[in-house]
Amino acid sequence: MQNNEQTQSRMSLQTMIIPIAIIIAGGLIAGGIYMTGTSQKAGTAPLGAQKANIVVEPVTTADHVLGDPKTAKVTIIEYSDLECPFCKTYHETLSKIYDENKASGKLAWVFRHAPIVELHSKAPKEAEATECAAELGGNAVFWKYLSELFATTPTNNGLNQEKLYEIASNSGLDSKAFKKCLDSGKYAMKINEQIMASKKAGVEGTPYAVLVMDGKNVPLVDKDGNGMGALPYPQMKQIIDQLIK
Repeated sequence: MQNNEQTQSRMSLQTMIIPIAIIIAGGLIAGGIYMTGTSQKAGTAPLGAQKANIVVEPVTTADHVLGDPKTAKVTIIEYSDLECPFCKTYHETLSKIYDENKASGKLAWVFRHAPIVELHSKAPKEAEATECAAELGGNAVFWKYLSELFATTPTNNGLNQEKLYEIASNSGLDSKAFKKCLDSGKYAMKINEQIMASKKAGVEGTPYAVLVMDGKNVPLVDKDGNGMGALPYPQMKQIIDQLIK
């Protein structure tokens, strides 16, 4: 997880994730998981957690979504920074898990921007680029652009901005229209608003994920209330499989 990424990446996820999967599957309650009452309301962190109350905004048509949150058994809300190396890995993990479950309709995936500007000054503009892709090409092109951006960037502020225009062209967008959109800065305010909303949701580092089930929000946090970051594919798959089977 970015911010405290060196410490977070060395945590023993193998010993942590199995009890968490059992806790979620057993009743979405307590232990190492935080749960809010509804998608609109804040709740109380679990015993021993060091998190303040959080508010996760409900999924709406303004979100970027794969699948149908209205009918899915589980919806993953991902908060991400486009220059975060762990987010790059986590995007691959969630892409694979979604692809494995999309035919069943039991899983939906929501992407929300949470660039950590102090670490990645280029990330907000890259987030704007994905919004321009959505405006010009719709939801499918948003996800295509997002995936190619993650695949292209070397992370940690290493992406040349000129690549944003190249990715747009590769995604089938009109190059001139895309450049006009991106250069205008019309989505800068939206990205800033999402950054503020992510902080209210408890994001202190990226990636950060919240599972929505039966109208309840369950952030993936450890027993201390810290976001669990880029859980490896086997562990993330185990959690999702437990919940949607």
